[in-house]
Amino acid sequence: MSGLRERKKERTRRAISEAAIALFLEHGFDRVSVADVAAAAEVSKPTLFSYFPTKEDLVVHRFADHQEQAADVVRGRAAGEPVLAALHRDFLDGLARRDPITGLNDHPEVLAFGALIHATPSLTARGAEYLARAEGSLARALREAPDLAPPRHLTAPLLAAQVTATQRVLAEHNWHRIRNDGRTADELHAEAVSNADRAFRLLGAGYGGTGHEGAAG
Repeated sequence: MSGLRERKKERTRRAISEAAIALFLEHGFDRVSVADVAAAAEVSKPTLFSYFPTKEDLVVHRFADHQEQAADVVRGRAAGEPVLAALHRDFLDGLARRDPITGLNDHPEVLAFGALIHATPSLTARGAEYLARAEGSLARALREAPDLAPPRHLTAPLLAAQVTATQRVLAEHNWHRIRNDGRTADELHAEAVSNADRAFRLLGAGYGGTGHEGAAG
């Protein structure tokens, strides 16, 4: 029964979010009220807020799915694989899958979703909070890494900040290249891979000699 309840809750959560994003894309984030979203999703406002604490979370909660991704990559890497190599590999895998989190996705809805966030300061700010949580989660995973160079308490947050910023910049660059330059994701894939290789080489050079060499690119 608990599994059934969880699936039902997830369907309700997804329906509320999809209704909200459809309204925001059509009318603009600031022109749509929480009451409008609740009505479109056929739920009460208290029910809506039980799933999404803020109006912004109706949109940026999608980032929550990636909050633990980098940390999971570090913890789940093969024995002997440097952390930067593992994170580099994971980002390249995301590019190959056209994962929207890498910015290399040209689906119209994905591009419109990105434009909505970029055009709405409160969404950008809320998204930054999710990004900060992902950075903190990665820092905790790095502190546990046996090959992390000392001083562990400083190296872990420094490396987490650099990796998180690098992935964000790469994703934003890919998104802008598609949206503003009219390129397709397939056309940009080789360039995106080259940029990621260069970025992780720079990270590896910064942490040279500490066992954090990036994957060969």
